[in-house]
Amino acid sequence: MPITDDDRAFLFDLLRTPSPTGFEAPGQRLWAARANGRADRVESDAYGNAWAVREGRKNAPTVLLEAHADEIGFAIKYVTDDGFLRVDRIGGSDHVIARARRLVFLGSKGAVPGILGNTAIHLRDRDKDEKAPKVEELFVDVGASSPEEVAALGLRVGHPAVYAAAAEMLTDRLVTGRALDNRLGGFVLTQVLGELASGKKHAATVTALNAVQEEIGGNGAKMAAHAIRPDLAVVLDVTHATDSPGIEKAKHGEVKLGQGPTVTHGTVNHPAVVARLVEVAQAEGVPLQHESSSRYSGTDTDVIFTSRAGIPSALVSIPMRYMHSTVETVDLADVEHTVALLAAFARSVRADDTFRTAVL
Repeated sequence: MPITDDDRAFLFDLLRTPSPTGFEAPGQRLWAARANGRADRVESDAYGNAWAVREGRKNAPTVLLEAHADEIGFAIKYVTDDGFLRVDRIGGSDHVIARARRLVFLGSKGAVPGILGNTAIHLRDRDKDEKAPKVEELFVDVGASSPEEVAALGLRVGHPAVYAAAAEMLTDRLVTGRALDNRLGGFVLTQVLGELASGKKHAATVTALNAVQEEIGGNGAKMAAHAIRPDLAVVLDVTHATDSPGIEKAKHGEVKLGQGPTVTHGTVNHPAVVARLVEVAQAEGVPLQHESSSRYSGTDTDVIFTSRAGIPSALVSIPMRYMHSTVETVDLADVEHTVALLAAFARSVRADDTFRTAVL
């Protein structure tokens, strides 16, 4: 299903909405409103996980399609006597790129802009080899000169922030900006729901889950998978495109932008679910790249597959350059191919499918 102007507007609205780990509600409300018109019902839980359900036939399997809603960021750790903020990371924020960046804080009185300070090159001691600052060495300027002025802005210890970096089209196919990891996954889920709503009826019940707190260990997916009780799951996240300079393919594998989503083989990925994804991709003409997993996936797949007595699960990923930065970059062709793959996979699940590994 091609991405329309309306779809793109929703994607950019979703990307603009700050949703750092633990504070995902604003983005989740947008997602739920979009999903609501494409599903039979939308539900949520105490921590803000949101899922949309399209009912299938009675006694048919429940397929969980999952992405995560949260993004990396920072949180106020300490306020200095002269009104500067010291911060800590939320999730895997790359502090190496932090200096001289703009932030937006989610304070009690609304959004507050801030600047990650950067001492001018003229004033730094460059006789020694310069190193990136440690997180605790970063400071944020919000235009205050005392703790009282910081408090008057509606800021205190614990308030979160994200980079103030807007998404934009780099070319007619490439999107760049912050929070594509993994707001893009939530967008794909709404596209899949729309595709299923407009096409032939599917036998399986399809539940699209936009989970919270992936960036700190998959907490939301663990809660929601326990509650939803799916029979199988496909997790959607982003993966490292290794086609830019300086990346060792012997160490990180080969994944190219614009060559389709990847499917991961090994460890937490159930062979029968992976085989069905490959089969569906071939039948639908969807280009598919392959990755291996030697220990764990580093995604919500790691917590979903162990839920209850075990959920046959697989990981599908969209290639991305420059992950966990303000210039994350993806190809919309990969997004469209991912939508086609997941919709076709959901339709492929029959009432008698079990996805069990044959042992006995």
